[in-house]
Amino acid sequence: MKPLVLVDTPALYYRAFYSVPDSIVNDEGQPVNAVRGVVDAIAQMIRRFSSARVIATMDADWRPEFRTRIMPEYKAARIKDAEAGTEIPPELDAQLPIMRRVLAAAGIPIAEVEGTEADDVIATLAAESTTPVVIVSPDRDLLALLDAERDISVLRPRKGGEWEAIGAADLPELYGVATGLRYRELAALRGDPSDGLPGAPGIGEKTAATLLASFGSLSGIISAAKAGVKDGGLSPKRATTIVDSEETLLKTVDVMTCLTDVAHGLDLSALPHPVDADAVTAAAAGQNITRSVDNLLAALTEATRDGDALPAAPATATAPAPGPASRAAAAPPWPQARLIGFDLETTGVEPATARIVTAALVEDSDRVEMWLADPGIEIPESARAVHGITTEYAQANGSPAVEVVTALCAAFAGFRDEGAVVVGHNIVYDLSVLDAEVRRHRPDLSLSELLPAIVDTFVIDRHVDRYRKGKRTLTATAEAWHVSLLDAHDAAADARAALDISRAIADSSAEIAGLTGPQIMASQRDWKRAQAADLQAFLRRKGNAEAVVDGSWPIAVEDRIDSRPPQQTGR
Repeated sequence: MKPLVLVDTPALYYRAFYSVPDSIVNDEGQPVNAVRGVVDAIAQMIRRFSSARVIATMDADWRPEFRTRIMPEYKAARIKDAEAGTEIPPELDAQLPIMRRVLAAAGIPIAEVEGTEADDVIATLAAESTTPVVIVSPDRDLLALLDAERDISVLRPRKGGEWEAIGAADLPELYGVATGLRYRELAALRGDPSDGLPGAPGIGEKTAATLLASFGSLSGIISAAKAGVKDGGLSPKRATTIVDSEETLLKTVDVMTCLTDVAHGLDLSALPHPVDADAVTAAAAGQNITRSVDNLLAALTEATRDGDALPAAPATATAPAPGPASRAAAAPPWPQARLIGFDLETTGVEPATARIVTAALVEDSDRVEMWLADPGIEIPESARAVHGITTEYAQANGSPAVEVVTALCAAFAGFRDEGAVVVGHNIVYDLSVLDAEVRRHRPDLSLSELLPAIVDTFVIDRHVDRYRKGKRTLTATAEAWHVSLLDAHDAAADARAALDISRAIADSSAEIAGLTGPQIMASQRDWKRAQAADLQAFLRRKGNAEAVVDGSWPIAVEDRIDSRPPQQTGR
């Protein structure tokens, strides 16, 4: 069964409210930035884990009485309206009903329990789950739920739209503690002023980790401090601080401990819930969130294609139409299908901002479709140096970008319908650029719904020849597979090379060659995720503790699009 994805919804809607421009408004002029941010993030998680088993947890009470009874100062500094006892700005509060309607119609259950926070619901659901659990939240406190005996991870947002996955095995390297329980004690020692948790004065995260490593637990630290121990990081001053703070520290641990027995009323075995597409459309009407909602529905459809079967929707509901990939039970192995090489040359390396300059679809030397686009912006000198096309030339000879984007979408839809396979090298970059261009010029379309089966030679090459040394650029990969690439950075030449590499890999690997289109799609998602995790771990071992390698494939959704890391570039 697919992972259970538990979304810390309040943390995500606050993050979106303050980071997504409030110029995004609905037909009534009301900001909907938080709604868009949450819907996009959930779609992103569904794609990342190929799982529609998602639950949006909520705060029924953001300052539960059982916690303020222990520490009255808990989150007290956040109160914005003393009479109502709320921390939520009215501009955000007005968006929550819209968000709830969209998520409920999309089959995303909303879990909240009277008198508890989202953290308590998350902890309970994680404890009850019999499948791997992914907790999506920027809240470090939830790292306390990590357990080496269970497959639980926390996915935290990082800069540039990236996400960092943390499991129990990562705690020693990242925080110097061995378990989630020890992390909670570290957090208590460190404190969190934003939550009204003072910690032990003068003791930061590193010192707390040293003390826990020396004495095993918070209670061990307190005992050592009372006994006058002067080593293991315990100076007389620190010992005095620990003794003086003992009551506060123990209360803080109690306040930070999540309940694991709240009555959420959900049947985890019944997930995912059915989608009511008509209700989703109605909830999105007039809200200026159509693109985000379409993206969510497409992600749910993709997860369903990959084996996360949705229960039948009520008779009155209209579920998203499955694409041809769902008809592939009897599909032949992908190398037997019509194969088309695909490549773009663009204005830059950032998919969110790069524009198409040339595009190519190639089957063989006699069947090549090429487009030259006027990108609508200046072509930087760095890009011109790569592909040789100037702004003046593109303006004089190129088609309007919207025409090129429309033609590519039509071609992809045709390939999808006939069961063809599109091949590219590091195609996540090209498809992410095209996806951004579709959103820019044809917001009525959804590229993810138009995609045929995709084969990425960057991914399958790394899978079948994992330990080959050297770069994995298109040029280097072509050389490794004895494929001719005479004019690198020409879109047609690059597309043809990717096509030839895919055939060479299929000829060498019975595993690869025997997969159908849907099977190789699902496999590449898993392989790319594992490859990204391996590379991230390697970079961190080499001293880059903040390294994050994106594992999304074959399209990075809009708020996740970032530049291609040099080690993954297809050029």
